[in-house]
Amino acid sequence: MPAPTPSCPHTETLANGLRVTLRHVPELKRSAAALRVAAGSHDVPLAWPGLAHFLEHLLFLGTERFPANEGLMAYVQRHGGQVNASTRERTTDFFFELPTQSFGAGLERLSDMLAHPRMNPDDQLREREVLQAEFVAWSQDPTAQRQFALYEGLPAEHPLRGFHAGNRDTLQVEQPAFQRALTDFHQQFYRSGQMALSLVGPQSLEALRVLAEAFAAALPTGDNVEQAGVLPFGVKSYQQVGERHGNLLFAFEALPTASAEALAFLCHWLNSTKHGGLLAYLQQKNLADGLKATPLYHFGGQALLHLQFAAPAESLSAIGEQVRNWLSFFAQQDWTPLRKEYAALLQRQQQVSGALQLARLDIEQLESGLTHAGVSALQQILREIGTVDNFSNHWQLPAANPFLRTVEPLANAGLIRGQTSAHRGLRTFAQDRSRGRRERSPMQFSQALPDNGDEGAIYLRWQLEVAANADLQAQLHRSLLETQDDARQAGVELSLGTTGNQCLLRLTGLQEPMPVVLEHALKCLTRIDADSVRGEPETPLMPIRHLLKALPEHCLASTPTCANANHLWITSRWDGLALGLSAHTQSAMGVALSRIPGIPDNQLPAPSAINGQHLWSHIDTASSEHSLLLFCPTASREIADEAAWRLLAQLCQTPFYQRLRVELQLGYAVFSGLRQMHGQTGLLFGVQSPTATPQALLGHIQQFLEGLPEVIEQLDDASLSQQRQALADQFNDTNLSTKDSAELLWQARLAGHSSDYLPQLVVAIGQLDRPALLAAAQRLNNADGGWLCLASDAMSCEPWQAAN
Repeated sequence: MPAPTPSCPHTETLANGLRVTLRHVPELKRSAAALRVAAGSHDVPLAWPGLAHFLEHLLFLGTERFPANEGLMAYVQRHGGQVNASTRERTTDFFFELPTQSFGAGLERLSDMLAHPRMNPDDQLREREVLQAEFVAWSQDPTAQRQFALYEGLPAEHPLRGFHAGNRDTLQVEQPAFQRALTDFHQQFYRSGQMALSLVGPQSLEALRVLAEAFAAALPTGDNVEQAGVLPFGVKSYQQVGERHGNLLFAFEALPTASAEALAFLCHWLNSTKHGGLLAYLQQKNLADGLKATPLYHFGGQALLHLQFAAPAESLSAIGEQVRNWLSFFAQQDWTPLRKEYAALLQRQQQVSGALQLARLDIEQLESGLTHAGVSALQQILREIGTVDNFSNHWQLPAANPFLRTVEPLANAGLIRGQTSAHRGLRTFAQDRSRGRRERSPMQFSQALPDNGDEGAIYLRWQLEVAANADLQAQLHRSLLETQDDARQAGVELSLGTTGNQCLLRLTGLQEPMPVVLEHALKCLTRIDADSVRGEPETPLMPIRHLLKALPEHCLASTPTCANANHLWITSRWDGLALGLSAHTQSAMGVALSRIPGIPDNQLPAPSAINGQHLWSHIDTASSEHSLLLFCPTASREIADEAAWRLLAQLCQTPFYQRLRVELQLGYAVFSGLRQMHGQTGLLFGVQSPTATPQALLGHIQQFLEGLPEVIEQLDDASLSQQRQALADQFNDTNLSTKDSAELLWQARLAGHSSDYLPQLVVAIGQLDRPALLAAAQRLNNADGGWLCLASDAMSCEPWQAAN
C-alpha cells in the first residue's frame, strides 16, 4: 500500500531568538529533540584546543537540580531511549529520543544542563582523563588517523589541520586562564540566539510549540554571535595515497547556500553501483573495488568533497582521469529524471525514519530534493571542478530504482475463497498447494502485529548443514549490494547475517515494496558469480567494535565450512516469520516464496546455548589497547528470567558507567546493557582501556556484579516500583515501533515463545519484586546461564576454559 506523504516541518523563531523546527507525525510512537549550538571546535581560543569538546562532556555530568544519576543520560537510559552528543568543526549537537509520555522531562533536563553546568573542578579533572583515554584510542585507530590525514593537502594554518579533540596536555583545567576561557565560551555561545531546536513526535504542533517555549524560557537569552571567518583553502584539488585506499579531494570557496543540497545530490549519484556508472566502470577496468563520495566539510561558503577509493596506489592517477570524465558526462545530462527519483527516495526515507532521525534531519535544514537554487549551485560546483564538453561515450545514467514504483493493491488479494482477514493467520498460498507443499508453511504470517499499517518485517532463516567459509560469505554479501542500496532508497532495510550455521535474511520498513525486494534478493543469493561484483577491503575496527562484531559467531557452536554456494543452499533447511503484512503483501510474496532455496522446515530447533560454562575466546584486535566483552545469558529461556535480566540491565547501566568510566577512569569505551542473539538473552558488559589488561577489566566487572545485590537492597520501594514501571512501559505497544516489535518477536520465536510474548513479558516485569530480583542477581553471579568472555588477551585462570 502507498505510504502517506510525511508531514512538512514548521519553522519559526521564538521571542528570545531560539529557532525551532516542529514536526507532527501522528504515526510515531516516540518523540525526539535535536539541539544545535552554532559553535564548535574551530571557535575556541587557539591556546586551548579541545575546549568545545571538553565542554560538551562536562554538560552531561549533572547540575544542582539534576545530579548525574537523575540527569539526561541516566533518565533516557532508564526509559529505554537514545541519547548522544557530537562536537564538530562549527557546531555542537545534543539529541535524544524518548517515549512520548517521558519526553517533557527529558527536555527539562537538556535545557537545565545547557544553562546551568556545575563546572566542578574535580569533575573536570576526572573528565579530562576520559578525554585522554579517548585521545589514546583515537590516536591508535587506523580509521580515525586516515580521516585526520585527509586534511594534509590544505595549508598548515587552516583550522582543519589542527588538533581539536583535547587531551591531558591541551586541557589545562588547573590554569585560571583556561577556566576563564571555558566560562567565556559557554556564556558567549550557549544562549538562545546561538541555538536551534528541532522537536518531532506524535503530539500536535501546538503541543510541540508549548514544549519548545518552555525549553526556551530556561535558556540564557542572547543574540546570535557571528562565528569566526574562514581561511582560504589555497588549493582546488589534491589526492592522497594510502595503504589500501586512495583519496581524491576537491576544495571549493564562496559557494552559495544551496551548495549543501547540491553536494548531497552529486554524492548520491557518484555512489551509484549500477551498470554504466563510475564505480561499475572502475571495477570493470580493475582500477578500484569500492567508491564512497561524501561532503567532508561545509561552512561559510567553503566545502570539501571527498572521494575515497578502494584501490592500489598506482591506479589513483587513472582513477582521477575517469572521475573528471564522468563528472563532465554528468554535467551535460538532463537532471530532471534524476531529481524526480532523488526527491522520491528522500520522501521514502522520511516515511520510514523514526523520531530521532527526523529531528536530526530537520536541524540540518536541507530541502527534500534538489531545488532550482540547488541546480545552480551544482552547476557552479562542476564548473569549479573543471568539467569539459568532451567525455567518453560509455557512461550511462543509472537505471531507475525498480522498488520506488507504487503498485495499487488488488481487491481482496491474497485471501482464499471463503476466508476473511480474520482468518489470515491460517492462510496458505494457492501456489504452495499446487506444488504439494505442506499445508502449514514454514513462513509463518503472524498476527502478533496489526496488518493495517504501512510497515512490516520479514525474517527468513536457513539452518546450514555446513557454514559458508569467509570467501563465500563475502560473495553472498557482495551479491546483495545493489539490491540493498535500491531497497534502502525505497524504504526497506535489507540485511544478511551469516553466523556459524545460521543464515538470516531480514527485511524491515515499508511493506509495499517488500515482495519484489525479497524476490530480487533471493535471485542474487542463488546466482553467485565470484567475479561479477567486488567489494571494498574491510576497514580495521577499534578493538571493542572488533569484539562486538565477533560476538554473535562465538555464541554458536562451531560448524564445518564450505566454499560452494549450491551445496550451501541444497543442504540447508529454512523457516521464516512475517509480521504486520497486509493480505495484498502476503499474496504478492507467493513468487518470492517459491524461489527460496533449501528444504522448508517449520520445526527448526533453537540455536545452541552456552549451558553454564565459563568460555573464553581470545580475539586478536591488532591493537595495543586492551578490550573485553562479558556476555551473561539468562539462567533459562523462561520469560520470567528474561524480565529479571532486563530489570538488572536497567539498574546496572548508569552505575556501571559511573564506576568504571568516571570513578576508575579505565577507558573511554564503557557500556552495559541487554543483548539478544539467536534467541538468547543476556547482559553484556564492555570496556576498552589503554592501561588495564582484560584480566583486570574482568575483575572490575565481577566486583561490580558482586555489589549488585547491595544496589538492589538500597533501592526504596518507590524507586524500585518506578524502575519496574519504566521498564514495562518500554514494551507497551504505544511505545514500540514496528521494527523494534518485530525484532523482539523474532527473538522470542527463536527462544521458543508464543506470539503473545510481548504482553507476557510486560506481565512478568510487573511481577518482579525485590526477592525475585535478588535471586536473579545471585543466579547472574553464579553464572547459572554461563558466561562468555571475548578479550584481546589470552585466557584467564580457572574456572575459564577456551571456547571451541
